[in-house]
Amino acid sequence: MKRILAMMAAAVVPAGLLVGFAGPGQAAQPAAPQPDVVRTDKGLVASRTVGDALVYDGIPYAAPPVGALRWKAPQPAKAWTDVRPSKAGSVCPQQPNSEAPKGSSIEDCLYLNVTTPAKKSAKPRAVVVWVPGGGFFSGAGSSYEASKFANRGDVVVVTVNYRLGIYGFFGYPGLPGSGTFGLQDQQAALRWVQRNARAFGGDPRNVTLAGESAGGMSTCAQLTSPTSTGLFAKAVMQSGTCGFNWADNSQYPGQAADSMFIPVSRVEANGKEWAAGKTAELGCKPGQAMLDCLRGAKTEVLYEDVQQFIQPGYGGSATLPFSPAKAMKAGLFHRVPMISGNNHDEGNAWLGAFGEIKDYPGLVRNMVGASKAAQVLKQYPQSRYESPAAAWGAVTTDRIWSCNQVATDQQAANRVPVYAYEFADKHSPISGGNGAAHATELPFLFRLGGFDYPLSPAQQQLSNQMIDYWTAFARTGNPNGPDRPHWSPTGARTINGLSLDSADGSGVKPVNLSSEHQCGFWARLGV
Repeated sequence: MKRILAMMAAAVVPAGLLVGFAGPGQAAQPAAPQPDVVRTDKGLVASRTVGDALVYDGIPYAAPPVGALRWKAPQPAKAWTDVRPSKAGSVCPQQPNSEAPKGSSIEDCLYLNVTTPAKKSAKPRAVVVWVPGGGFFSGAGSSYEASKFANRGDVVVVTVNYRLGIYGFFGYPGLPGSGTFGLQDQQAALRWVQRNARAFGGDPRNVTLAGESAGGMSTCAQLTSPTSTGLFAKAVMQSGTCGFNWADNSQYPGQAADSMFIPVSRVEANGKEWAAGKTAELGCKPGQAMLDCLRGAKTEVLYEDVQQFIQPGYGGSATLPFSPAKAMKAGLFHRVPMISGNNHDEGNAWLGAFGEIKDYPGLVRNMVGASKAAQVLKQYPQSRYESPAAAWGAVTTDRIWSCNQVATDQQAANRVPVYAYEFADKHSPISGGNGAAHATELPFLFRLGGFDYPLSPAQQQLSNQMIDYWTAFARTGNPNGPDRPHWSPTGARTINGLSLDSADGSGVKPVNLSSEHQCGFWARLGV
């Protein structure tokens, strides 16, 4: 399990910071603009200017979840008296990765970042709350620089940190909230938005919850959570849904079939087993209750196994009382409009786990079993693809990613407008030769790590169109507008949407996602 989840983080390349200076014979740089200061419910925060936007980084939305607050519901942040400068807060504990190259073991991490257009508006703006991806074990709100998204779309953007891994999804018998602390953090951030949106020119009655990968799965989970009622009015799920699950050996060799959301009893059993194996490192005192010992343990002990707990648990708290997949299927979700979609070659991001792929039929047998392998090989003959790896990528994309998303779209479209899509630009600057793989749409929406990834003129146009679709949806619930093809909500039986590609490729055009990814076949196969 650990290996597959270590590969689920979005491919974000850390960026450097270019600092201008006045050298000999050069004109002095103009004075930096004076920061805009906003009063939140806990104190004053100052902005910094990025392009035509104002950015307020590092605002605490909850108290540091340390000591007695470890593995407890997020508590209110303390008020402050000075003006807080715009500076990113610590990322939540995670092993070194592309978003946190040095990793982090700092538990004081419940911060969010607000980006607004610099130009004031007479009317409150729609608010987009972005939940980062990263497999529930990595990621940070500060990695998603949203100045273009906010300014072009005329929206307020809030990006959030939430507890990850063992800090966010640990469980233990008798521990209230087991397996849901990271999801509770997201709701605390949404409540902060309700209290403070107006101070930043935002409309608390017009909030869109959005995210990619684990952020998309989180968004779907929040759709089914009774305690998120009234906290958002629209939802965007990119490459992640309530029903995300995988087959044996499908994302790395030796992987067991499972789903992202699991019963809390499993989370608690895993926690009890983990704690029993850490007795010496925990340093529990004689007679000390295990939960007290765990809360008093040094963060380094937990940090070693931060990636051990990355499956949210349902059935043990008001936050997630039911399986999100079953709740969605039963129609037990908030009735809000949705954007939902995947990337065309999603599964290609995991091809490297299999080394040099030569035995494509063998991989299929290991995934679906010998009795069903012939059906898959007939549906996805190797001769149709340029290589065994390309064939395997198509199989895993459709089974794990696209058809899970399509199933959720079908369940939702019976009750609310669902705008379905797939991102299809095979030359994203973070593709690495893997086509439109997992997370490759992100540079078209954000400056990842504050870095301007090079986009061709046609890709810049696609980026503009995507931001226009997303932000029109955030403002009105309808993504349509000038200078882009019409996007109709899908019906429930067959999922029709838009294929989002640049003019260098096939352009933006309608697509039948159900047939494109052979979802009827996978539903009948039952694997």
